[in-house]
Amino acid sequence: MAMRTIFGSLEDHTQGDAEIISGSVKHYVFSNMFAVAAKSAPYEKVVVAKNLEYVMEAIRAEGTSPWFACSHDEFVIDMDGDVTIEFVKLNEPNAVAPRDREGTVAVSGEPAGRRMGTIELKRGHQALLPAGAAYRFTAARPGVLLMQTILGPLSVQKWADICMHPQTEGVLA
Repeated sequence: MAMRTIFGSLEDHTQGDAEIISGSVKHYVFSNMFAVAAKSAPYEKVVVAKNLEYVMEAIRAEGTSPWFACSHDEFVIDMDGDVTIEFVKLNEPNAVAPRDREGTVAVSGEPAGRRMGTIELKRGHQALLPAGAAYRFTAARPGVLLMQTILGPLSVQKWADICMHPQTEGVLA
């Protein structure tokens, strides 16, 4: 039997389910990054997966984001749409994103530093968001980004609103 891969998008996705291989079904929940992004504000960083302090965040890319920075490297994958990332090498990275603070932080105003260039992402492309740099996203039409980072001050956790439970097939309440 031939298998067919179906790619979701913000405009066309299907809520799937979880096939439990081991353990009890009551220990599992899942969500759909496209469904989460469809209900999110532009550039809201909604946590959709967590492993210790590391998180995966679904982000609705729409318009131009504020500037962000981080004291550690982050990664982003473009799951839907075209997104441009601008970079600035910060003059004082520790003043913007202190080494003892984890996760993404907002940069107040225009970041002070040297322009580093841009990256043009299309569906499936991944980019490194390096420590010591500020970055912002621009998307001409709504899309979806999936970011790997560490839980931080801009990470939004709303598990009861986004998680589906395979036993009840409904949102956890």
